Amino acid sequence: MGSLDVTKVLWRRVVAMKIVVVGGGVAGLGTALAAARAGHEVVVVDRDATPMPESAHAAFDWDRRGAPQVRHSHAFLARLRNLLIQRCPDIYESLLAAGATELRFTENLPPALLDFEPVEGDERLCAIACRRTTFEWVLRRSVMNVPGVELIGGVAVDGVIAEAGPAGVVPNIVGVRGRKITDYSPFEVRGDVVVDATGPRTNSAAWLVAAGVIEPEPSVETCEIVYLSRFYELRDGAEVPSTVGPIAGELGYLKFAVFIGDNRTFSLTFAVPTADKDLRVLSQEAIFEAGARQLDLTKPWLDGRARPLTEVHSMAGLRNRRRWFVDGQGNPIVTGFAAVGDAHICTNPLYGRGCSLAFVHAFAFVDSLEQGAQGWERTFHDATEREIDPWFRASVQQDKEAKRIAAAELQAPTAQTDEVDPSGYVRELFRDGLMPAVRTVPDVYRAFLRWLNLEATPDALLTDSVVLAAVMKSHQEKDSRPPEPVLGPDRVSFLAALGA
Repeated sequence: MGSLDVTKVLWRRVVAMKIVVVGGGVAGLGTALAAARAGHEVVVVDRDATPMPESAHAAFDWDRRGAPQVRHSHAFLARLRNLLIQRCPDIYESLLAAGATELRFTENLPPALLDFEPVEGDERLCAIACRRTTFEWVLRRSVMNVPGVELIGGVAVDGVIAEAGPAGVVPNIVGVRGRKITDYSPFEVRGDVVVDATGPRTNSAAWLVAAGVIEPEPSVETCEIVYLSRFYELRDGAEVPSTVGPIAGELGYLKFAVFIGDNRTFSLTFAVPTADKDLRVLSQEAIFEAGARQLDLTKPWLDGRARPLTEVHSMAGLRNRRRWFVDGQGNPIVTGFAAVGDAHICTNPLYGRGCSLAFVHAFAFVDSLEQGAQGWERTFHDATEREIDPWFRASVQQDKEAKRIAAAELQAPTAQTDEVDPSGYVRELFRDGLMPAVRTVPDVYRAFLRWLNLEATPDALLTDSVVLAAVMKSHQEKDSRPPEPVLGPDRVSFLAALGA
C-alpha cells in the first residue's frame, strides 16, 4: 500500500461531543481512534502509566498490568483486517511496517483442495499475524498522534458522575472520578459520553449502581478451560516449518494451536479443561514443550529452530458474559454511558474473536453517535444485538459442547443403551461430515473460513444449502474413505509421555 494522507481518513463529521474513554487497551484505543476521526474530542483515562516503548520488540516487555492477557496468543481475524483497510488504512500500513504480516487462508492449501478456484471476495479471507503487544503499540502510537485525543495515564477510576434529573428520568452520566495512582490525589473529568473499555473484569456495574442506575443483570456462562501460552522467536537463519492449512487441532481432552506473530515470532497455546487436574502440569516449561513434541502439528516448531521468549503464561477464570443497558422494552436504563468490547460482551478467548469484535463494537458505537446527543443509546444497543451478541451465543454453545466432550474423557465407559443422544449425533456430523468436507470441498472450505473470520454470521454453516449438502454427503461416505489423520495420542498415552 502506498503513502496515505491521514486527513482523508476522516470519513464523516457528526455533531462534536466530548468522549471520555476509560481503559487504554484495544477496545479503548479503537474507540478513541474512531471517535476522534469522526470529529469528536476524546480523553482516554488508563490505569497504566508506563512510558511508550520505542519499538515493537520493546513493546513485548511493556508493563501492561491493566491488560495481563497481552502476552497470551491472540488472533486478528479477517473481519478486523478488512475493517482497518476500509476505515483506517494508515493503521494497517503501520502494522505491516512494524513487522506484522498477512495470513492469506486461500494459499498453502491441503493437497485435497488443489482444485480450489479463487472467486471474488476471497481476497478478504486474510488475517493479520501479529502479537497483541505489537498491535496495541501501533494503535496507541497512532491514537496519540490524532488531533483531539488526550491520553491520561496513572488513574484508577472508581466511579461515574451522574447528572441530577427529574424523578422518573434515568440517570445521565457526565463524567468519571477516581484517584491518581502516584499520590492518591482526586481525579475527575467530564464529558458528553463515558465509555467503559476496561475489559472483562470491569467494575462499572458498581459505578452505575452508586449513581442510581438499576444494575445491569449479566448473563454469565463459565468456559471451564485453562489457557496456556508460550512465545518463541526463530533463531537466525531458521524458517517456519512447511505447513498447510491452520496449525490447530482438538483431541477431546486438549486443544492446541500455533499462532504466527510479527518479526519472526510465534506462540504455542494449549487449552485444557479446568476439571482435568492432571493436565495442569503443562504450566511447567519443560512439560509444556514435552507435550508439544507429542503432537505432529506442533513438534516441528520445537526442533531447535526457535528460542523461548517467555515462561508459560496461564489464564483461568474465563467466562462468556453479556450485559444489556436497556430494559425489557428496549429503553435505556442509563444515558450518556456505553460499554465497548469485553466490558459489554466477552467471549471465550479460545476462539480468538475478542480483539476483532472489540474493533467492530468500537466503530458501531461511534457510528451510533450520528443520532446526536439524543437517541444514540438505543441505536448502539441494536447494533450490539445484531453484530456482537450472536457470537456470544455461539461461544456459549461451543463451550457447552466442549464441556460434554471433556467430561466424557474423564469418565469411565458407561453401558450401551438404546436411547438416542441428539448431541452425540451432532458431534458425529461435525467430526465425520463437516471437518472432512472442509478439507476436501472448496465451497465448504471457503464457507468455513468466512465463519472462522467473522465474515459470516454464526449460523451461516447451518443455513447454507450447498454446505449442508456437502456435509451430509461427506457423512454418508465416512465408512468408505480412509481414516482421518490422527492428530495426537489419547489422554492416557499423552500423560504418560509427559513423565510428570
